[in-house]
Parts: sequence; C-alpha cells; structure tokens
Amino acid sequence: MSDPRPIGVFDSGVGGLTVAAALERRLPRERLLYLGDTARLPYGTKSAATVRRYTQVNLEFLERRGVKAVVVACNTASALALDSFDHPAGALPVWGVIEPGALRAAAATRNGRIGVIATESTVSSDAYGTALRRIVPELAIWSQPCPLLVPLIEEGWLDDPVTAEVARRYLEPLLAHDIDTLVLGCTHYPLLAPLLSRIAGEGVLLVDSAAAVSEQVAAELAHRGMLAVASAGATEGGDHFCVTDASQRFERIAGDFLGRKITLELVDIGNSAAGSGRTIPERSEP
Repeated sequence: MSDPRPIGVFDSGVGGLTVAAALERRLPRERLLYLGDTARLPYGTKSAATVRRYTQVNLEFLERRGVKAVVVACNTASALALDSFDHPAGALPVWGVIEPGALRAAAATRNGRIGVIATESTVSSDAYGTALRRIVPELAIWSQPCPLLVPLIEEGWLDDPVTAEVARRYLEPLLAHDIDTLVLGCTHYPLLAPLLSRIAGEGVLLVDSAAAVSEQVAAELAHRGMLAVASAGATEGGDHFCVTDASQRFERIAGDFLGRKITLELVDIGNSAAGSGRTIPERSEP
C-alpha cells in the first residue's frame, strides 16, 4: 500500500521549517504542505485558549487541503493544544514535538541536569518538565522563557550581536546550574543553534526534536501503509508552502535555510474555502 497525499506541517512562522527539513531528509519521497501562521505569531505569548483555537483552525485547514497526517511543528501548540483537538474517530494521525524532544534529552544527558529554553506559554505549561520526569523521575530540570528570541529569528537576525546578547542573558541562569543538556523547546530555536552552541560551550549538548519526530512519523506511516512510493519530494518541487500574512522575509529565511528558492501561497485559513490561491509577488526588501 502507498499514499501519495502530502504530510501537513504547521507552525506560527519559520520555526517549523526545522521540522520540515528533517522530514525531507528522512522521507525524501514524501510531499509536504507547510502552513506558517504568520498573521498570528508569536504563539508563545498567547493564552492557552487562544493557542487551542488557532491550532484547531490550522488543523482544519490542512485537512481541507487533503493531507494524510499532520506534524504540529510548534512547541507551544504541542504543549497546550494536542489534547484538545476536536477530532472524529479514525481521523488522520497527528504528532507533536514535545515528547520526541524529551525522549532525546533524557537519553542524552550524562549528569541528569537539563535546561529547557522555550516560549513563555510552553514554560508555564511545564510540558517538558512533565515529559522528562515521566521518562526519568530523578532528572533535575530548569526552564527559561525566552520571549524575545522568536521575534529576532523572524526578523532574520540569526547571527547578530543583539541576538547573541539576548541569548546570553537567557542562558546564563541555566548554565549556572551546571547543565549538560539544553533542550531547544521552540522549533524556531534550532535556527540559532550555532550561536547558542557558542554561548553554552562544548560541554552542553543542544537537543531539538526535529529528527526525533521525523523518525516517529516515518515509523507510524510505514506501520499504517501510508508511505509514498513514487518520488515526489522536495527535489521535484513537490512541497508547498502557505502563509497567513504576506512575508518576503519568511520567503528569504526559508530559502536560505532549505537551500532552495520557494514560492509562498497566501491563504485565509478562517474561510471554509481551501485558501486564497494567491501567490505572493516577489519584491526587493531592504
């Protein structure tokens, strides 16, 4: 059996591209339908009820577009909304990114001291702490909200002195606890991995959930007989990228990160129709 339908991936912005890239590497024959909810980012400062509402709308949009599965490539949505989807029995499979990241961090730590950086909402939910303690109850865990990092990343300031200083201030309290593992608890943060690694030092391992969740997706789709057989993936332009607000900045960052030019479709996910179908025109940006 095979299933040529795309895998849906959504995030508030460019962060979920780290998960999309991992899926492309692990499942090169699959097509992806990516939704960046750029009109409503950041999710990390929103209430739980608002994040749940946004997540439900995003899921419904992807279902209307005919995806066979969905990866919630947003830690905030994974932490606050995965247990609240209004889903009929037998609906498409949905994965979050919290559990895969926690499993990888618990397996990686040598001294049992783990730091977590995430959005305010994810830290407040204690989703990572709960998941990590469920795996290894004896772990010592410290969490740090980093509300300024997502706006800086969305601005494209990935290796900027301002971003470096902000990140240093966020990491200092965690590093003071002699952590040896740092969970990047927001899918935006791997875009800062080189900078964060320099600040944290060689003795601290950075953990993100992208590779781990891609392994889960591959295993489950294979088990269900839902893998694509024909090669229709990124090398043939099979992936499709949608945003809810026109953003040449998103297009530039995505192109740089994925290593290829992409075209964005501007969609209205609040409508019952599948989307606006309008392609965002190219223009220069200072």
